[in-house]
Amino acid sequence: MQFGIFTVGDVAPDPTTGRAPSEHERIKAMVALAQKAEEVGLDVFATGEHHNRPFVPSSPTTMLGYVAARTERIMLSTATTLITTNDPVKIAEDYAMLQHLADGRVDLMMGRGNTGPVYPWFGKDIRDGLNLAIENYALLRRLWREDVVDWQGRYRTPLQGFTSTPRPLDDVPPFVWHGSIRSPEIAEQAAYYGDGFFHNNIFWPKEHTQRMIELYRERYAHYGHGTAEQAIVGLGGHVYMRPNSQDALREFRPVFDQSPVMGGGVSMEEYMRQTPLTVGTPEQVIEKTLTFREYAGDYRRQLFIVDGGGLSLKTALEQLDMLGEEVVPVLRKEFAKDRPAGVPEAPTHASLLAARESGRAQASDPVA
Repeated sequence: MQFGIFTVGDVAPDPTTGRAPSEHERIKAMVALAQKAEEVGLDVFATGEHHNRPFVPSSPTTMLGYVAARTERIMLSTATTLITTNDPVKIAEDYAMLQHLADGRVDLMMGRGNTGPVYPWFGKDIRDGLNLAIENYALLRRLWREDVVDWQGRYRTPLQGFTSTPRPLDDVPPFVWHGSIRSPEIAEQAAYYGDGFFHNNIFWPKEHTQRMIELYRERYAHYGHGTAEQAIVGLGGHVYMRPNSQDALREFRPVFDQSPVMGGGVSMEEYMRQTPLTVGTPEQVIEKTLTFREYAGDYRRQLFIVDGGGLSLKTALEQLDMLGEEVVPVLRKEFAKDRPAGVPEAPTHASLLAARESGRAQASDPVA
């Protein structure tokens, strides 16, 4: 089980002071969060990809390459790589380069993006979103797995005898998660390829999350990648903690109320009942996170949001201290306790490389 954080890199005013950080401050804060996440023993740091204000992470590979040089162990991921508006050739080359620089500590979460105006900025039509996601990812897989690619599709110019460089580290492409909130087609795509499915359920009730994950698990087994229980599921989460729950509620309420995606509808307490948002003590975060398995099954990756909404870097770092010292050690122990024997850990470069070498050994052994 992997535990980590993801950030969407929003630039928002502090709800108590009204001051918003500069873009420079916010970018540097994201790096500080990544370094702190490794320091406190988390497994993953992930950054979103946005090309519109109020967000700053328009170049995830630049950010993650910088973080790779300042960390040694933590997995570097994206909370969305826009498979719809990015050229799959550029994705193949950029993330293979990052994979080499980070010695394999890289995976990606593919997504379509949720901001309509972005599509025409990159010469695309949002009405083609699903078809772009399917076609572009099919090409990306070939670019990482075939030395020479001849290809023709609908949404980009053909390729003739093209080789993407550099090749993936050890000829093992980065592992891919397909991130989605509401699209069953993306769950189907993840299942078809035997990739991971990350349901970023931070805004959705558990009943919807359960339906999407059950669809993915069923189709993963249908395509022969393993049992439904072995399907590779990840979840999002959103936490704000203090030693006293009343302090947590009082401090986070202004953040919730001014949020363009959380506030303005139901109360914070009702929102917490319906979604994974947990505002309270570390013990309450542990208790609620353990319930995710009731509707998601035994899953492999749990990522939390601890920043954004105008929270100061100091406050976000305090959240990481509590995650690393009080929350994640207990979650590791509890999630491992009842995990079925046939459910492996989340994929890493080392495990994917070992699986490939094992497969080659079995294929060359006449007894096997």
